[in-house]
Amino acid sequence: MKLYHGSTVCIEEIDLHKSKPNKDFGKGFYLSLDKEQAIAMAAYKAEQIGGDPVLNIYEFDESHLSDDSLNVKIFEEYDEEWANFIFANRNNATESPVHHYDIVIGPIANDRVGLQIHKYMEHEIDLPTFIKNLKYMKGITIQYFFGTECAIKLLKKYE
Repeated sequence: MKLYHGSTVCIEEIDLHKSKPNKDFGKGFYLSLDKEQAIAMAAYKAEQIGGDPVLNIYEFDESHLSDDSLNVKIFEEYDEEWANFIFANRNNATESPVHHYDIVIGPIANDRVGLQIHKYMEHEIDLPTFIKNLKYMKGITIQYFFGTECAIKLLKKYE
């Protein structure tokens, strides 16, 4: 399968040390099956930090998802488990990850996650409302998180 990563640079070698913490599934490299979503992310990053949008394309063999040597988590939908996982990763105040998955696959959270977490922590909204508010406004879009070197090695840059 082809997976896409929107950026402002061509990424030949993925460096997890450059990944930012406190993302939906933690510190790691994020990709999408949705080419248009990745292009939009590249444009957004270019607008934020300058530069030109770049679409990086990688090949990934799906058979690795059932490989016993990998620790894979798949969220099929927006649910309580997914919301708690997002909440834990977004609020991790330590350098240690909150999970030990090599690959996590699941829905993208709404761009205004920070606001929703604040409302939930302040008990302004309950858990069902928190989940509803975290849903990506453009419909369900699945993201692929690669969080370890063994997972990253499974991505092949598409030429």
